[in-house]
Amino acid sequence: MLIGEYHHTLDAKKRVSLPAKFRKELGKRAVITRGLDKCLFVYPINEWERVAGNLAALPTGQSSTRNFVRLFLSSASESDFDALGRILVPDYLKNYAGLKEKVVIAGVYRRLEIWDESSWEKYKSEIEKQTDMLAEKLGEIGAY
Repeated sequence: MLIGEYHHTLDAKKRVSLPAKFRKELGKRAVITRGLDKCLFVYPINEWERVAGNLAALPTGQSSTRNFVRLFLSSASESDFDALGRILVPDYLKNYAGLKEKVVIAGVYRRLEIWDESSWEKYKSEIEKQTDMLAEKLGEIGAY
């Protein structure tokens, strides 16, 4: 299970070290891709295969579905961890997420998210104001 919030640094070679507890679950390689809300998603290989398979199986007749699947899958990059547990963030993903030197790695159960630290703090501040309303909506559908 990938949970927790960790603050790290993106080095000059665009590598970020993932927390050791996450590396154990991720194995020796992972897939990094464009996420939602201007962050990056990092998936263990087996979870990526599940998510990508579900997306690839969607019908391509609707342009919104086709466009999302195309962008999400084409943005993906498989990456090995180096000896220090770092993963390379390709330029196009670094630019998409607006990553600067300080980043946050958030565990979201089956995936990690990599955020620019200032974007994460702003996002978290806004969402925290809505926690009660969000919990209520989740309760309505039986998820909380």
